[in-house]
Amino acid sequence: MRRKRSERNKTSKKVKNISINFLLLILANLIIGCTFSIPMVYYGPFKNTKEYVVTTAMTTLSHQYLATWFLSDKEIAEIMDKNKIVNDTNSEVEDIKVEPVAETIEKVKTPEELVKFTDISNDKFKGYMLTITDGKRVKVSVSDKIGSSGTKLADMIKQEEAIAGINAGGFKDEGGHGSGGTPLGLIIHDGKVVFGNEKVEHSVIGFNKEGVLVLGKYTLSQIREKNITEAVSFEPFLIVNGEPMIKSGNGGWGIAPRTIIGQKKNGDVVFLAIDGRQISSKGATLKEVQDLLLEYDVYNAANLDGGASTTMYYKDKIVNKPCSSGGPRPLPTAFIVK
Repeated sequence: MRRKRSERNKTSKKVKNISINFLLLILANLIIGCTFSIPMVYYGPFKNTKEYVVTTAMTTLSHQYLATWFLSDKEIAEIMDKNKIVNDTNSEVEDIKVEPVAETIEKVKTPEELVKFTDISNDKFKGYMLTITDGKRVKVSVSDKIGSSGTKLADMIKQEEAIAGINAGGFKDEGGHGSGGTPLGLIIHDGKVVFGNEKVEHSVIGFNKEGVLVLGKYTLSQIREKNITEAVSFEPFLIVNGEPMIKSGNGGWGIAPRTIIGQKKNGDVVFLAIDGRQISSKGATLKEVQDLLLEYDVYNAANLDGGASTTMYYKDKIVNKPCSSGGPRPLPTAFIVK
């Protein structure tokens, strides 16, 4: 009995020693990895990697320390400036060919004819595209609790009796815990100003009465002159009049989940959602999104609120996987298809 007990104790000690050694090995690898990888990222020859890390960190609300701990304010500013997008061009409405209103009324399309779903996932991210064949059916949905809290996209779709949608404009999001009730910038719905400052230029992403996507810097009076009936404000614009806005760098917003709206020259509207911050989908840079849209012949395109807000709804369900731990977030606005 004593011999067996002694053998068991020896076996137990061996297992314990192996476990401790294994944990020490993992800890050593982590220490060595951090010791060598951090200098390589920030001070090594891999400039693209450093720019990805810095632009990703600086466009978040809670992880900017990943850049500020290791680089000076001047170095960070230089990287951000190198990768920024200059939006000084407005879209030309006349370039987009859409059917006259009278003709589209006569040709009422079924949901299947109106919206086409495409899985655009690749080895870097999981992404989804909706192509809407009638821009006049795209509207801005506004949370019925705007001013206090937002509304989840699925609830907006049901309330509006819509068939598809994506999240749209941004909102105040202190510490990543915003309720979605305080919008940023501008909201136009049904030709009326729901939210917006009369005296400033807004970065407008909207639709006129003919269903043409309008991108540009406009005041509210200019918005009225251009008959823009549905709009939010966000940025940057990625493609304007067929020209890519990102000429160098990654776009300045790092790698993250993305929500994009665009329009082809034939009038088809494109909704795009790319998942990110997940093992199966890291996200995309704005440059990667821009290049992807150009492959699909998108003529005008703009970035919408991404990150944890990125949400797409189609065929009675959320089709992407929002990265927020609580699931889809409450939103102030959405672009929907009615």
